[in-house]
Amino acid sequence: MSPRIITALVLLHIGIIALANYTVQFAFEWRGVYFSPAMFIYPFGLLATDLTIRLSNAPSARRIIAFAYIPAVAISIALSSWRIGIASGCAFLFGQLLDLRVFQALRARFPQWWVAPLFSTFAANVLDTYLFFSIAFYRATDYPDLAAHWPQIATVDLAFKLLVAAA
Repeated sequence: MSPRIITALVLLHIGIIALANYTVQFAFEWRGVYFSPAMFIYPFGLLATDLTIRLSNAPSARRIIAFAYIPAVAISIALSSWRIGIASGCAFLFGQLLDLRVFQALRARFPQWWVAPLFSTFAANVLDTYLFFSIAFYRATDYPDLAAHWPQIATVDLAFKLLVAAA
């Protein structure tokens, strides 16, 4: 893969992660349901990951995404807060580790191609979402609306993520 493509993919991941982490700090209420616009950016992260894997291979894709994550967290801290940046880094790390572990376990037990990616994605998203929102907004005095409603926002965000993943 050419250095230009690698650079473009790294920048794509940095941009999506930073934008999602910036927009997550804004809470909206619609008909009694609180949500963050970041949930609409998440599917682009999936597409970027799929594109990265498609243009390279799984080990290279992991390196590209990992390389992008450090600057993305730094930019997220600069655009929002240290809590959001740290939450993003932790949620990503533990979500990816769980995804890999569940994927490998299910792939070994079930011959159907869709079982491992679907259920590992579901498990990783549950962990990633609630870990992120709890670290970023639990008792966050700088985000009173998010601190008050983070469990609902996380649940709406998770439902949207799972719907996109299933589709």
